[in-house]
Amino acid sequence: MLHYYLILFLGSIFVIVALDAFINIFWKKNYTLLKVGKFLGIFLLGVLMLVVTMPSLKYVVLKDYDVVNGKCIIEIDTQGRSSSANFSILNTDKKFTYDDIPDLEAYGKSIPYYCELTITKDHLVEISYKIYDEKTRKLILKSN
Repeated sequence: MLHYYLILFLGSIFVIVALDAFINIFWKKNYTLLKVGKFLGIFLLGVLMLVVTMPSLKYVVLKDYDVVNGKCIIEIDTQGRSSSANFSILNTDKKFTYDDIPDLEAYGKSIPYYCELTITKDHLVEISYKIYDEKTRKLILKSN
């Protein structure tokens, strides 16, 4: 969730800074190809960040969430600097990725669990998860 707000904030800042720079460049009639290109790149990067985050904004602000539940398998991805947990819901073939990695060392990661995943209605932003034992439906772990 923190990543979502960070991308939204940076996209807004990039667009505002680039528009302010364009106004100053053309107001002072001091435009070079390097300056215009640099701020055009910043502007386009900010617009791209906003395009990625804006469709889910109304669901995040209004807390209009959807709960996907079912039998799932959790795979831990540790490639690169960051690691993430990939939840694969078996009966729907959907995959969701969370940055908060569940501590399932005592249970094992590759065995099936029963999961309740809270996500936005458009299924683009993951909010939280709960992991239950598949047979007893006893709560094993939930995200912060």
